[in-house]
Amino acid sequence: MKNVKPSPIIVLFCFWLFLSFTTANAQKKYHISVKDSLDGAFDLSDYLIYAHGFIVVPTIITEPALGGFGGAIVPIFLKKHAPVIDENGKKRFINPDITGALGMYTENKSWMTGAFRSATLIKPRILYRVMAGYGDVNLSFYANNRPNLADEEFKLNFRSTIFYTQWLKQFNNAKWSAGVQYLFLNSKINLPDFNLPPPFVDPKDIKSTVSQFGGALQFDNRDNIFTPDRGIRIQSDFFWSDKVLGSDYSAWRINLSAIGYYPISKKLIGGLRIEGEQALGSPPFYLKPGINLRGIPAARYMGNTSIVTEGELRWDFYRRWSIMGYGGLASAFNDWDQAFAKPVVYSYGTGFRYLLARKFKLRMGVDVARGPEDWAYYIVFGSNWLR
Repeated sequence: MKNVKPSPIIVLFCFWLFLSFTTANAQKKYHISVKDSLDGAFDLSDYLIYAHGFIVVPTIITEPALGGFGGAIVPIFLKKHAPVIDENGKKRFINPDITGALGMYTENKSWMTGAFRSATLIKPRILYRVMAGYGDVNLSFYANNRPNLADEEFKLNFRSTIFYTQWLKQFNNAKWSAGVQYLFLNSKINLPDFNLPPPFVDPKDIKSTVSQFGGALQFDNRDNIFTPDRGIRIQSDFFWSDKVLGSDYSAWRINLSAIGYYPISKKLIGGLRIEGEQALGSPPFYLKPGINLRGIPAARYMGNTSIVTEGELRWDFYRRWSIMGYGGLASAFNDWDQAFAKPVVYSYGTGFRYLLARKFKLRMGVDVARGPEDWAYYIVFGSNWLR
């Protein structure tokens, strides 16, 4: 891995000072302990529940497409809900509300700011997500116009405003839900290093508006949304983009994802993730399906179709501490008759987790991953597959 001057220890130390200050105030007012009542270990459950506290997630960004190094601060508020009894007499579990913000800056002078919320309207049984943000981001994209040579890198600057929301209505069986979603993206692309646009950039991509409306169907019986020990989540969704919606593009995007967890033994949890995405019509190049795997640079491998599979193991070896091991295979291509014609992309790695908030089953830790080109590491909140 590349050597960097700033140390994650400094970031975590600042986080510890901040948390110590806010926790001390909370303890004076609410007499709340950050030691768990069961094992006496450091635990933020009561602080989050009774003092309306929040977790500041300091993230070290090593994404090669963003310059290789940077940092982000993500304060996250959590609100726990007790189960409710529906009219049919069945108990319905309510996911915690999550509200947060984001501030990011990287070595290649990319920056982004935004806010998000994921919550439940309990009586009408509606799950909703809302997020908005603005960024001035320098991203690397790749193309290969000469098959016998290596892919060529193109560094592009995006100034973008984004808004996304999803609203799902739960069925009588609350594990099933369906609803609508919407994405708005306004972007201006600067090409500082080129006299002519790269071959994959259409002239209308330089300044464009994407407006997409879609729907989603979801089944989710995971035992918690942060770091599940068992259960599956399956979602099928689509987006439609058209001039009728105020979009500069006419296109469709279809997604199918399945994530599952199973306890192999009392302390060994296995996980499997399979995702596929298909683009139809003429979407902008930056919204084509890509490969999302730990250790793989964003926008490095893209096409009209992407297929990703990844497996992981979590070993809870000592009290609240766990060790991770994972690996994945993926492919991105333009035509199904050329599916997997290019070498399949792989990644693998390891990491650790600490059970930070037992009552939320929330774990945090660090992952280190290796892809075909380089190493990368990530600070993980909950799970790398958090959806």
